[in-house]
This record gives sequence, structure tokens and C-alpha cells, in this order.
Amino acid sequence: MNTSPANRLILGDNLEILKGMEGESVDLIYLDPPFFSNRNYEVIWGDAGEKRSFEDRWEGGMEHYIGWLKERVEHMHRVLKPTGSIFLHCDWHADAYIRVGILDRIFGINNLVNEISWKRTTNPHNDSRQGAKHFGRITDIIYFYAKDSKSYTFNSQFERYKSDYIAASYSKSDPDGRRFKASELSAAKPGGDTSYEWHGCLPPTGRYWAYSRENLDEFERNGLIWFSPHGRPYLKRYLDEMPGSSINNFWDNCVFRSRDERIGYPTQKPLALLERIIKCASDEGALVLDPFMGGGTTIAAADKLGRRWLGIDQSPQAVKVTEYRLNRQQNPQGQGDLFAAPFTVELHKYDYDTLRYQNAFEFESFIIQQFGGVSQNKKGSDKGVDGKMPDGTPIQVKRSDGIGVNVLKNFWASLQQYDKALFEKNKQAGTVAGYIIAFSFGKGAVEEAARLKNAENIIIRLVKVEDIVPVAQKPALSVRVSEASREADGTREIEFAAEGRSEAGIEFYSWDFAYEEERGFTPAVIMDKTGVQRAKFRAGAYTIAVKAVGSEGLENTELVRLKLNGTIERAAG
Repeated sequence: MNTSPANRLILGDNLEILKGMEGESVDLIYLDPPFFSNRNYEVIWGDAGEKRSFEDRWEGGMEHYIGWLKERVEHMHRVLKPTGSIFLHCDWHADAYIRVGILDRIFGINNLVNEISWKRTTNPHNDSRQGAKHFGRITDIIYFYAKDSKSYTFNSQFERYKSDYIAASYSKSDPDGRRFKASELSAAKPGGDTSYEWHGCLPPTGRYWAYSRENLDEFERNGLIWFSPHGRPYLKRYLDEMPGSSINNFWDNCVFRSRDERIGYPTQKPLALLERIIKCASDEGALVLDPFMGGGTTIAAADKLGRRWLGIDQSPQAVKVTEYRLNRQQNPQGQGDLFAAPFTVELHKYDYDTLRYQNAFEFESFIIQQFGGVSQNKKGSDKGVDGKMPDGTPIQVKRSDGIGVNVLKNFWASLQQYDKALFEKNKQAGTVAGYIIAFSFGKGAVEEAARLKNAENIIIRLVKVEDIVPVAQKPALSVRVSEASREADGTREIEFAAEGRSEAGIEFYSWDFAYEEERGFTPAVIMDKTGVQRAKFRAGAYTIAVKAVGSEGLENTELVRLKLNGTIERAAG
């Protein structure tokens, strides 16, 4: 399976997905794997996929954890382009083991570009308690390795000067208020005609002019020379033309920009952190991979910066939260982004209703391909045959439940007309003469298939859709609406209580309080564990959309249409 094309959110084990990716196809990898620390804290989502992965990697302590991670990083190295790089995020519990036991061995110590210290909080007491016998732990380590230290992509990054530096260094200004720094015009070494007198001044003793006489004259004509009260010339360097301070390996300002950025994911990383990494180590159009997607910050940042991306996670919740986060980001204030890149979401299981009631021709082509056959690729069957296996054995597809005996008898007749020689050959050899694919089969069809095999040596294999692709029912969902309060300004606070029902369990709800079909689902609340929300409205008509996400990643949507005048009227539909 080739899983290189972007943009995709994939539910699954990243090891298996990495194995299926093309070599040298990725420009940048950021991974924030589960830390080898408090085991209870590390379970974030709590769904079955995450728990299975959790149990696998903790079974044998640190050695097992390093082995588990190393196997994955080996494949990450394989899929990186020669110009690519990897940023691995970890904390103090296992950073030394990860560097020596994994990164140095796979990438090589000479390809270590930086060991970055990221200050994850502005609170100096964040990681220490009263009486704790250690200094507060407020930084994580991010290892930055290139696949090839001679050819990796790197774009220098700068940050704004600090206010005290600006006040001290850019203390002068032109009459229009434009601030500048007065820079020395002399140099320690000569570089041509640099020992002349200019405006009655010579370079300081033991030094030389840094520019020729012609260049100094040009600077003066352009208003770039400032003379001190003593008449000494200096070069103006304007603040608004400076890129800022070069970023070093201590990152103390990559923090959350506002409360709205937080989605409720406990170990969510700030967009500023991932934006810095993506900008420095990739160009527009590059492919960014996050194999431990979590709350989706890497994917959101890559999408925002015009990169292609691929996100993988074991947790259905992580995949769905990232999907909704992208929906909201691509539809700011409901405006929509005409240039936003489309993306696909790939889950373990297929929704029964989507498969059962989708376009019949599309379903035929999809299910035959999943079965390993080749579709006829045209609407309408050819003598009752919709496709065939690589050996030519015919396939018929019925997008129905409870297939009866008449379908089986008609297909038996079609097999003889379609390719009589092949039919007789399969009959004589006792091999399958044809396949019927459907959602379920009635008792009559099952009995007739058994009779044909036993009495006439004709094998027609009845195949259920769920035997080809995993199928599950999406959650059932209902919403109760009630008035919570009325405000003096005429607004009314409405309470919505969603109730999802699924055998697999409900993981979370997501809400769009200004839903419009044209722009699609754009959640104001991405992850709600309770199913209860309140929102304020003025008089008018509104459509509220709520999604319930089940433990298998399948979702259902309920639309609530309200008319608010003197009373609350819930409209039909």
C-alpha cells in the first residue's frame, strides 16, 4: 500500500503505515511520541486504539520503549528525502536514551543539527511542588537531526527584538519618528582606499573606514548618515528594516497566543512552536509528516503554511478532533477559504449507511476493488456480471440486504452465458464459478448455494460486505433544547443537550452554532465530553449542528433548526 500522497488523516498503527510509504518521499517529520513518564498521565484519549498502543509500548520498561520507538524512527529515516530533517520532541525521562540509542545510531551523530530547549510554560513553578527537592522542570527537549548535514533545508528564523534592547540600541529617530541605530563606520582591517579624511574626520586610531569615499557620499545623499554632536559620522540602520534577533536553541516564546487556540487536549502544543519548526525546515509545497498526531497542531500549522501533510494516530478521537480543527481553521468566522487544500479521513471501519445508500455504481467499483477484483467500469452490468477476479471469475454486486434465492438462480444462468467455457472449467475442477457480494443473504439463497455445490458441483460463493471491509453502525443521536435564561439586552441563552448512543460507546461531541450547508461543518466547540452546551441568540432563525463521535471514529450529525421570537420554536428538518 502506497500511503505517500497528501493530505490525509489516517487512523492506524504508524509502524504499519510507515512500512507502506515510498522511500525518500517526505520533507519534514515532527514527532511528539508518548513520553516515558507517568503512565496514567500518558493515556490522553482513553479509547481502545490508544490503550492497545499504550499497553504495547510499556510492557518491558525503558528498553522495550526504546525498541518500540526505534523501529518506527528507522522507517522515518527511510521515508525522509536527502534534504529532509526530523524534529523529535521528548522530556527528561528518556531524552538521553532516545538520543544515544535511537537518533545517533540511525541518523548519525554528525547529523545532529541542534538540541533545542523549549520552555513549555511561563510559570516558573509549573513543574515543582512545595518541598520538592529539585528545580522546576519547565522545558522539553526537541532533537533536530538532518538526514544529510550537507544538503538539508534550513531557512533562518528571526524574532522581534526585546523592548529593552530596542530602547537601548534604537534610541534615535528621524523627524518623521522612524527609529534607527547609529552604527560604526570604521573597521579593524583595511579594504582598499579606506584611510582618507571625510567631513573633517579620520577613522579612529588603528582602524579604517569600512566603506570607500564614494559609498559614504552615496549614503549621505540618501539620508543614511547621522552626525554626532561632536561631528562624527555614523551609518543609520533603521529598526523597521531589521529582521530581528536570530533565533537560538532556547525557545522561550513559542506559547499559546490565546485561549481560543486550546481545544481541550491535555498535551496540546502551541501553533507558534510548530510554525517555527515548519518554516525553518521546509518550503511551501513540502510534505510534512506527523506520525503521532495527537491534537493535530502539526497538521493545522502545515495546512496554514501551505505545506502538504500526512497525519497518523492510533486514536479515532485524535483523527476526528484534527478533522474538525481543520474544518474550523479553513472556515474562519464562517467565511471559508476557497484555496484551502482538500483532505481525506481514513478510518478503520466504514459506516453502514454510507456504503448501503451511496451511488450504486460507485459502491460496485469500490467493493470489487477492495475484494481484489476489477470492475467493469461502466454503468449497467454485462449479462449480470459487474466485475471479475484476476483469474476471470465473474463477480456480481448487490447493494442490498437479505438477498433471495432468485438472485442466485439468475446469476447461475448469467455465468453460463457470460463465459460458458470458463463456467464448465470451474465446474469440472470444483472451483468457484462466481461470487455474489451483498450486505446479507436470506435463508433461501444460502440453501440454494449449498444445493448447487453438493448436487451439481457448482460453487457460487456468497460474500458479505463486512467480510471484505469492516462495517459498523454510526451512533444514534438526539438533541433536547430548552431555554436557560433571558438577558436584559434581549438575548436568550439556550441549552442544548445531546445524547449519542452506540454499542462501541460515544467519545465526544462537537458543535457548530451557525451551521450553513454551503460552508460545511465549522465547529465553535471541537471537543465536548458532556454533550451539553449553552449559547446566546437574538430573535431570528438559526441552524445548529452537533456531531457525536463513536469509539470507532464513526460520526452522526443532528441539525437543530430554531426560530426565536416570543417563544422557542423548533422547526422541522
